[in-house]
Amino acid sequence: MRVEVVLRYVGMVMLFIAAFMFVSAGIAYVSGMDSSFYPLLLSTLLTALLGAFPMIFVEKQAQITTKESFCIVVGSWLLACLVGTFPYLIWGGEFDFTNAWFESVSGFTTTGATILTDIEVLPRGIQFWRMSSTWIGGMGVVMFALIILPSMGRNKMSLSNIELSSMAKDNYHYHSQFVVQILIVVYVGLTLLSTLTLKIAGMNWFDSLCHAMSACATSGFSTKNASIAFYNSAAIDTILIFTMAISGVHFGLIYSTVTGKRNNIFRSEVTRWYFGMLLVGSLIIAISIFSADIYPTFSNAFRHACFQLVSLVSTSGYATADSNTWTPLAMIILIFGSLVCASAGSTAGGVKINRVILAFKMIKAKIRQQQHPNAIIRIRLDGAVQENEFLNSVPIFIVAYLLLILIGTTFGAACGLDLLTSFSGSVACIGNVGPGFGELGSMDNYAALPSTFKYTLSALMLFGRLEIFGLIQLFLIKWWR
Repeated sequence: MRVEVVLRYVGMVMLFIAAFMFVSAGIAYVSGMDSSFYPLLLSTLLTALLGAFPMIFVEKQAQITTKESFCIVVGSWLLACLVGTFPYLIWGGEFDFTNAWFESVSGFTTTGATILTDIEVLPRGIQFWRMSSTWIGGMGVVMFALIILPSMGRNKMSLSNIELSSMAKDNYHYHSQFVVQILIVVYVGLTLLSTLTLKIAGMNWFDSLCHAMSACATSGFSTKNASIAFYNSAAIDTILIFTMAISGVHFGLIYSTVTGKRNNIFRSEVTRWYFGMLLVGSLIIAISIFSADIYPTFSNAFRHACFQLVSLVSTSGYATADSNTWTPLAMIILIFGSLVCASAGSTAGGVKINRVILAFKMIKAKIRQQQHPNAIIRIRLDGAVQENEFLNSVPIFIVAYLLLILIGTTFGAACGLDLLTSFSGSVACIGNVGPGFGELGSMDNYAALPSTFKYTLSALMLFGRLEIFGLIQLFLIKWWR
């Protein structure tokens, strides 16, 4: 493997990130040169230099290997999280290195968990950088960079195939370069639409853009300490419910629906299960919390139930209520939603509902096979026959996912945290969901956690965003052939 080639392409991604830091510095400048202007400007310079040196001293390569492509993608993610700490560390405030690392990883992985106890004290430049990091991470740090690097040629397809998981490719019937363009068009379009509608609903332009970027990335970073509960607006809640829910749908299906293609949202089995889960789950939670007299009317209970469930299932992590005060039944459904999450091919994390559907179909097929030993049983998803090799990967992923949650929960308990906080925090971080329960409820934050557990949760965020085996392979790279 040519390390210098890997560094060259990682350097390209760093230049892309430096551009967003520069825009954030511009926001600070037009906001009266607030206290984040010089930290962001210096961060831009440091990140740009880090990206420029490999590009200056390493020649462009006509082709890169699969091993190099893998290292470029994973290396870009890790280095993006590292340079993402620069603005926080230079600005100061609540950010020591541990907190800056946690906030940066949470942003780029779109987890939306924060260590900040007072978000509203942040200057606008830092606020916008937080949203920029999570918006970049929603699509993927490499995927975003690919759209502005036309000179990469065939290498662009190699890198996009590494960052876009095999499960996410099922609903794409185009070559890889066009898939990248579809993702960006849908992503940017949803962000602009959400920004405009939130402004009409009563937010100012800055808050509208920030919340739209965060919602489309299914992150949950907010400019307010009380998250969306600050606005107490049914209109804003409804707009964000739509944005979060649609951001949890496969982007290829959204594109097909808008362009009138046959393979669209309305014909997708996965999407029907996804929206069905949201509707049924919201109704059960609403009935539960309304019966417990937590809300005076059923419509109010349903509004908050729907928002919280959509927020967690889409891995957005916004909040309009303190779900710690809800009934045990409501909490169980919310935790289940945090485990399953939305569709592959979206900006959401988690196990993905695609895998859950396939797991149930595999159980059903196993039962039928025992009843009819000579039968040839094919498992289909959205009409496509699933190959045995791919089906075998489903239980392996789910087992590895649950094992990492167990490890995270054990670490939390060893750090002196209660079981609910340790477990829900691990689920929330590996699923890139954000809020958990206990000390990490929807109206709380991660500030008081021990530093050791913050690093553990940061690792879980990266494992979740890179779908576990992507990160594990980095440590086994010398055994690759």
